[in-house]
Amino acid sequence: MNVLDGATITAPHLVDCDVAIVGSGPAGAAAARTMAEGGLRVVVLEEGPWVKPRDYPLDGFSAMARLYRDMGANVALGNAPMPVLQGRVVGGTSVVNGAISWRLPEDVRAGWVQDDPALGETLDAETLRQLFDGIEADLGIAPTTDAVAGPKNLLMAKGAEALGLEHRPIARNTRGCEGLGRCLQGCSAGRKQSMDLTYLPVACEHGAQILSRVTVTGVETHSGRAIGVVGQAAGGGRVTVRAQHAVVLAASAIQTPILLQKSGLRHGPVGLNLQAHPGVAVVGQFRETVRMWEGATQGHEVIGLRKEGIKFEALGYDPAIIAGRMDGMGREFARNLSQMDHEAHWGVAVRAHGRGRVRVGFRGRPMIQYNLTSRDVNCLRRGVRVLGEMFFAAGAERVLPGAHGFAAVVDNVRDIVRFETEGPTRPDAYHGAITHLFGTCKMGSDPATSVVRADFRHHTVAGLYVADSSVFPTATGVNPQTAILAFATLCGRRVLAA
Repeated sequence: MNVLDGATITAPHLVDCDVAIVGSGPAGAAAARTMAEGGLRVVVLEEGPWVKPRDYPLDGFSAMARLYRDMGANVALGNAPMPVLQGRVVGGTSVVNGAISWRLPEDVRAGWVQDDPALGETLDAETLRQLFDGIEADLGIAPTTDAVAGPKNLLMAKGAEALGLEHRPIARNTRGCEGLGRCLQGCSAGRKQSMDLTYLPVACEHGAQILSRVTVTGVETHSGRAIGVVGQAAGGGRVTVRAQHAVVLAASAIQTPILLQKSGLRHGPVGLNLQAHPGVAVVGQFRETVRMWEGATQGHEVIGLRKEGIKFEALGYDPAIIAGRMDGMGREFARNLSQMDHEAHWGVAVRAHGRGRVRVGFRGRPMIQYNLTSRDVNCLRRGVRVLGEMFFAAGAERVLPGAHGFAAVVDNVRDIVRFETEGPTRPDAYHGAITHLFGTCKMGSDPATSVVRADFRHHTVAGLYVADSSVFPTATGVNPQTAILAFATLCGRRVLAA
């Protein structure tokens, strides 16, 4: 790929192009590919490094230090402080996610259009279907096979089947998956079809350039029009990218509103309306060996409660991460560690009703505020109960709910069923994390309640577009990568047509 490492930029550096794109994850990559193939000169700016698969760190903590933003320690503050997990590397979060691929559910799309009919033209169902078909072909998206699933995924299928819950192998963007269980650390075999291996190389083949390790600090405007971006390279040099046609922000639902605010572009509810999928994990202990760090990282899901805003997924972590989550000291810790290969971790994610905001905090860092509602907590309580039932139905001997204020270890179905009504109601009783972020630059027809128009254009600044999940009107309830790719492709087409 045509990548210039910002560590080598030690003096002022000027680049002229047609389109400057901030962010190289799914949104930035899809937009870059679309516009480069359309003949525009594209420059993509990425704060993180370009790391080849063979150089991904072997252990989880090192991978988080090198490939994640703030080592995964950026926290949303509120009634249940939770880490916000994002990639910071060429390819963005696609490098370190579980490769889960979902089309935007039709009921979600239809709800958006019902609330704002102006979205119907851009988010036409048939247009999206064609885009999803193409994305799935591009990225080899297909259900996880039993050959690479591993016990943790097959046990979830067994438990869900016993309870009569709708479930299925997860469709993932992989080719020739070897079941290494390393998706969250970057696939060292290069089997995951992340953006650094797929859409970005295509964009570069059509002339795009990537500037890695460059932190964009502002969008430059003149006479009400975006004319480029400025930033700081890792090598110390100031970077200026002059864009004759457009600036496209694709830096995530956290970084994009922060960049707009830093640039003085505060029109509309920028940074407000933050929505997400908070999730918690439950542990099941089995007599048989599970070795949850082997097999497809996330290869099975239970979707029978999706209409309730609840979705279940098998999880896979590096052994060092698992050990870091274990309780006890001394002999107790050693005993727990010796049982690690008999544990499975399954997660429940909630299409939460909670709302939050993102604003510029101390030294320009994002300050994220987010609160769970009582309804969200009730969904977590129900989710933990169902996960526990699935574990026992799959043959687990014990279940660890992982919530303060309830039994640390449960060894029968009767007690785990009580969790739904007797589990803790305080949001901070749950150890969770936030993924899948939406809404902070919401798209819509009303400039008073949205940041960008239905065609991704900023309401008040000409030539400025937003292509990432910050434009989604609400959370989707499912993993959004495929939808992000489709939306960013549509954004790229709009820029080409402008």
